Amino acid sequence: MQASITARVRTGLDLKSPACVYRICELHDVAVRFNDINMEGMYDRTPKPRIHLSALRPLGRRAFTCAHELGHHIFGHGSTIEELREDQANNADRPPNEILADSFASFLLMPTLGLRQAFAKRNLNPNSATALDMYAIACNFGVGQATLVNHLAYSLNMISLVQRDRLGRITPKMIRTELLGEVVSTPVTIADQYWTSSTLDMEQDALLALPPGVVVDASMLVPERDLATGRLFRAAKCGITRVVIPGTQWATYVRVARRQYVGLARFRHLEETSDE
Repeated sequence: MQASITARVRTGLDLKSPACVYRICELHDVAVRFNDINMEGMYDRTPKPRIHLSALRPLGRRAFTCAHELGHHIFGHGSTIEELREDQANNADRPPNEILADSFASFLLMPTLGLRQAFAKRNLNPNSATALDMYAIACNFGVGQATLVNHLAYSLNMISLVQRDRLGRITPKMIRTELLGEVVSTPVTIADQYWTSSTLDMEQDALLALPPGVVVDASMLVPERDLATGRLFRAAKCGITRVVIPGTQWATYVRVARRQYVGLARFRHLEETSDE
């Protein structure tokens, strides 16, 4: 936790807001690259620190893996390769350095003050929050719902193991079905009225649920249909666009990358250009 605070302060971040881990890595002079590899990722310490991430993994998982690899860099560990892994809570047979890097990643991406603020804004008790509530908060911090739930249970003791087990049985597919009223395989990001991040990362063709009254660039975010909680949009093309609710302070920059983009992280949102 102390190392994550130091890493945030070094890059000018406060201790509660959601953060872009790729920007944090850049400010720590660690290059990040997405690759078409069938693993979580890897940290290459020499000759110049570099993190490689799988472009095949979900966005939230990529962000957590990136923060995990940055942890190896911060703590002076050697080069590492992370195999595919689904349950970060299962630490029984893992080396101490891996557990340490996981803990660093959790506190870096989900700072305690930020999570407490997120529940307070929504007037939620973490132990009675629904899976959809948790999913919205996880989206705000750029992580997966299971990652958030495990951090709340095992690192912060903000929820009971009963609540953790209950939420652990609910899959992202089940949450999407509850939100949309139909079964879809496409990733869905929720940005509710309590969204606090200045940016929102997603991939082309993914879905985005926004609050009522939001104004968007319809050439980038194509309206799909109305929802009980707002409106659903689909990311039509790559690039960066600002979405706002007029008359309020609610606004964020939506950054759309190509699906399974391969290349340096800093270029992931560049708009595609057609050859003439």
